[in-house]
Amino acid sequence: MYRIDTLLKQDQKLFHTQDLALLWKITNKNTLYTTIKRYLKKKILIPIHKGFYSTVPLEKIDPIRLGVGYLHRFSYLSLESVFGRGGLIFQHSEYITLVSDCSVKFAIGGQRYLVRKLSDRYLNNPAGIIETRGVYVANLERAVADMIYFNPQYYFDRNKINWLKVKKIQKEIGYI
Repeated sequence: MYRIDTLLKQDQKLFHTQDLALLWKITNKNTLYTTIKRYLKKKILIPIHKGFYSTVPLEKIDPIRLGVGYLHRFSYLSLESVFGRGGLIFQHSEYITLVSDCSVKFAIGGQRYLVRKLSDRYLNNPAGIIETRGVYVANLERAVADMIYFNPQYYFDRNKINWLKVKKIQKEIGYI
């Protein structure tokens, strides 16, 4: 099977250089970079960032999936992004907020991302995290528990939160 067929038949549309090496079973770096260069020239691959490519235009990629794909490590949507979705806050956040094992800010295609670092012992606990269309998203109670961990002084509209569920998740994760 040709490399282009292998690439375009993937459900995944975002690739790092190492992903392409594994997909195409290429061990020689020169062969890999030459192949990538040719596919970029033919516009089969679209460069997003150094070593990060797509097979579809950026506008067609979910911004959350783009941020998670760029990180290339386990992460989930939480904090202000989940608060906005859940109606807990009404002001628009300039960042999509993710939680992972690193702390970083970055921007891709006009979208800004803020990633907060969480210790592996808490990060890898699935309590309150749901997979939605291939992306992990914290439920409202998990996002509140995460925010209390990061910023205990954060102001919440107390009437909109099920505090019993938050306490249960905090205990399950090990925050308290």
